[in-house]
Amino acid sequence: MKTNAHILIVDDDTDILISARILLKQYFTKISICNDPKELDQRLTTEDIHAVLLDMNYQKGRNDGREGVYWLKRIKEINPYCAVVMMTAYGDVLKAVESLKSGAADYILKPWDAEALPKLIKSALIINTATTPSIEEKTTTTNASLNTQIVTGKSMDQVLKTIEKAAPTDANILLLGENGTGKQIFAERIHQLSKRVNATFVHVDLGSLSNSLFESALFGYSKGAFTDAKENKTGYFEEANQGTIFLDEIGNLPLELQSKLLQVLQNRVIYKLGESKPIPINVRIVCATNMDLNKMVASGSFRQDLLYRINTISIELPPLRKRQDEIALLAHHFLQKYNHQYSVEKSLPEKTIQYLKTYAWPGNIRELMHVIERAVILSENSDITPLDLNIVPSDVVISEIQNNLEIESMEKNLIIKALQKNEGNITKAASELGLSRNALYRRMEKYSL
Repeated sequence: MKTNAHILIVDDDTDILISARILLKQYFTKISICNDPKELDQRLTTEDIHAVLLDMNYQKGRNDGREGVYWLKRIKEINPYCAVVMMTAYGDVLKAVESLKSGAADYILKPWDAEALPKLIKSALIINTATTPSIEEKTTTTNASLNTQIVTGKSMDQVLKTIEKAAPTDANILLLGENGTGKQIFAERIHQLSKRVNATFVHVDLGSLSNSLFESALFGYSKGAFTDAKENKTGYFEEANQGTIFLDEIGNLPLELQSKLLQVLQNRVIYKLGESKPIPINVRIVCATNMDLNKMVASGSFRQDLLYRINTISIELPPLRKRQDEIALLAHHFLQKYNHQYSVEKSLPEKTIQYLKTYAWPGNIRELMHVIERAVILSENSDITPLDLNIVPSDVVISEIQNNLEIESMEKNLIIKALQKNEGNITKAASELGLSRNALYRRMEKYSL
């Protein structure tokens, strides 16, 4: 199924435009091309563009990426909610990082991998759809700040793939993950990719509902149903009718309330307090928890029949400590957000980024966001130092990083030996290593070979 999005490709190389369009039209509903970035103003103001794939260099002989950063900033001035992915044939990491600070969602090197490019753009679109205020959703949450999270990287590929398959169906979905891993964002994304996208999305924090408020909040009540019922009140289920209801922290629901919720999910009707007439409901159910529901079933604290109802498809969101490849991107994203919010120009040197990777992040993305915000506010210099972060590194994470460095060193040596053995012949070296030519090129770029 194609993602419903309009992608604009901007490059002065006709071959790049054509090949990118052929590739991406398999994954997105509309692909447009542009060979002159000067057309961006007109295109962005007259067309509904969701993402731009933007080259970093245009003038002949220029390869410093400054033009791309200029046009990136221009795109963000015209439409701050347009997702932008930078592309370059030169792999200028410093300029790529600068583009992230200026609002790019990510960057990719040319020649790109045919699988990686559409995945990267889809990840960038999640940022766009999760933060664009024009999406007509009604939620009951005040935790809007987490809607600026970025979800990208190898560890998220399977999550995104499962969501894209499951979202268009009406299957009940259970999101599993630690606090701060972005369960609400994924619930919203499921709604946006579903057939119910034009109806209401309602977020209910079950953990905050007391036993006495549960029925009145979820099912509503009529005037006079109890002492303080001064007027008729619509409940969350009725409010979400034809749309999606997101039942967050379902593991916190007491047993006596679990049975009431189960009846609603089984019968698809609700009864307002003070009324005996059943109200049919047609809603998509998405639930989330940070608890182990199977263990709770075994201990008798969670109903097995309710778990069966909500667990047609389960999706586990990995914690940030297992998403090492994303920490730098997330940190720069939040840095840009808070630099703008507090009207400052702070930066994250490489040593600070490396220090961030040594921390275990028990609070996950939410904690990283707060750490960066605090550092932006309190750091005395323009460069944020490790001391400004006020976090203590984890020995476990440090060990994992050291292991990764050892693996990378081994891989680099294998590539060098294969190239030497085959006298620099890329095709033969790639074949010997069991890689495609493009995959070998990417690794050579990574190790500066």
